[in-house]
Amino acid sequence: MSLAGKKIVLAVTGSIAAYKTPQLVRLLVKAGAEVKVLTTRAAADFVSPLSLATVSKHQVLSDVSDGSTWNNHVELGLWADAMLIAPCSANSLAKLANGLCDNLVCAVYLSARCPMFIAPAMDEDMWIHASTQGNLKRVRSYGNHIIPVGHGELASGLVGEGRMAEPEDIVIFLSDFLSAPKPLKGKKALVTAGPTYERIDPVRFIGNFSTGKMGIAIAEELANMGAEVTLVLGPSHEKTLHPQVRTVRIESANELYIESSKAFAQADIAVLAAAVADYRPEQMATEKIKKADTGLSISLTKTEDTLLSLGKIKTPSQTLVGFALETTNELEHGKKKLEAKNADMIVLNSLRDEGAGFGHDTNKITLLTRNADPESLPLLSKKDAAAAIVNHILKLRHAEKTV
Repeated sequence: MSLAGKKIVLAVTGSIAAYKTPQLVRLLVKAGAEVKVLTTRAAADFVSPLSLATVSKHQVLSDVSDGSTWNNHVELGLWADAMLIAPCSANSLAKLANGLCDNLVCAVYLSARCPMFIAPAMDEDMWIHASTQGNLKRVRSYGNHIIPVGHGELASGLVGEGRMAEPEDIVIFLSDFLSAPKPLKGKKALVTAGPTYERIDPVRFIGNFSTGKMGIAIAEELANMGAEVTLVLGPSHEKTLHPQVRTVRIESANELYIESSKAFAQADIAVLAAAVADYRPEQMATEKIKKADTGLSISLTKTEDTLLSLGKIKTPSQTLVGFALETTNELEHGKKKLEAKNADMIVLNSLRDEGAGFGHDTNKITLLTRNADPESLPLLSKKDAAAAIVNHILKLRHAEKTV
């Protein structure tokens, strides 16, 4: 267990579990980390800033300004290799979920570009409340890492879930993440995600129900493995705040093709997970089309096939992955796509699988590669499915090097 040379910002919020933070700081320092501590004003009711300053050997900060000195929250966020909020009260969790910024902890959180770790702590009734769970889901969707709560005696005297993880377990959690190997460090990746919209007139379009969740999860997993990722994202309410993912927003298949072609020139890995419209109107009306007594016919033309185009120019050092969403004869169509597009792998989805397809937080995929049997995976969260896809990419790249 080592955090040698790591710079960690520890943010302490108002929870009885704050009494454990001097020991947490001591363990982080012992593991080799440099620790700077921030507190909310409420945290001072539970732990002495002097104690935290003594064990961290740094001044404890609690306000953006003390009247004469400005504590640069942006600088703190850039300084850190990781930010840890422990304990994170229900109130602070709600602020993080909704982007509120009324204290130094929230200001640094919103400014930080490093991995974010949150160790919640509260009574069980507060923990299981639907609003807390909703805030937790939202905070996790931003790419933050939640350190699981423990089960045991709570400040209320009840026994249940909601205890902050023990300091020793928190240090192990951080150490495992920060010292994990980064097999894609120095590599560049392209990921496409979300739908495309092909305009019929200024207010109508041809599109689909893709949310971009799967592609975003893949982009974040590639970044976690060390890659510098360009995410070409179609119209979607989803987003990523991962510091190693650069997002390029597009609308149409043509824009996706242009931006993907630019990024592919420098990419070692490309994962085309976007649900691209196959057709667009030959002509877009410049004014809103009015309803008429007769029907409306729209002449369509094919959009650019980005996967096919990139497959034609792919070099032996590049790994190209495509997606296929099918409703019938899934394996047959997926294998044909693998060959026709010169891809290294096809991630096959079937709309007939419950919990898979657009709009879900889960997915059921089959991985198709050359010279290997299809690998069908069970229903997984999209985060776990992304991890499986990236692990398979790593195996492919390793196999290519050893051939």
